Amino acid sequence: MYPTLSRIDGVRLSLRLVTPDDAAYIHGLRTDPAYNSHLSAVTGTIKDQRAWIEAYKAREVAGVEYYFVIERKVGVRCGVVRLYDITDDRFTWGSWILDHNKPRKAALESAWLIYRMAFEVLGQLKAYFEVSSGNLNTLAFHRRFGATETHRTEHDIFFVYSRAQFDSDKGAYLSILEQENRNA
Repeated sequence: MYPTLSRIDGVRLSLRLVTPDDAAYIHGLRTDPAYNSHLSAVTGTIKDQRAWIEAYKAREVAGVEYYFVIERKVGVRCGVVRLYDITDDRFTWGSWILDHNKPRKAALESAWLIYRMAFEVLGQLKAYFEVSSGNLNTLAFHRRFGATETHRTEHDIFFVYSRAQFDSDKGAYLSILEQENRNA
């Protein structure tokens, strides 16, 4: 199935746009110390998270931000990821959380899906993003994926990843995901 803005399917995972009904799930992820150590602090309640999602939906309609729930193909939520700072040819992605329901290779597949969404559906040319310098697993992941470090500050490391790089690598990533699915 060709990807759309509201949903994109991968081998074992899908991304779908968040709805206000996801508020309790997202609030739970963002307030859980197992998942939030490298994210901005969250205050407030599930009701506040719902209100934030409802306000975000206007930014979604304006095409400046997209917030996705990552789901297993069987409909079980296993994370979230966001596209933001979208311009004519570039974007940022982050707020990436994968929970205990994720399958093996979920990081690879969710990144592959977010890049497909940004590059193939939205037509973007480059991703710019930052990772906390203490988030060693995520730093290693992005480097393995082929992102290029552009600069760093005391607390963050900044990367760029191009559509050309993704186009060159996406078939190899798909092969890895399909092999994992056969072995599951």
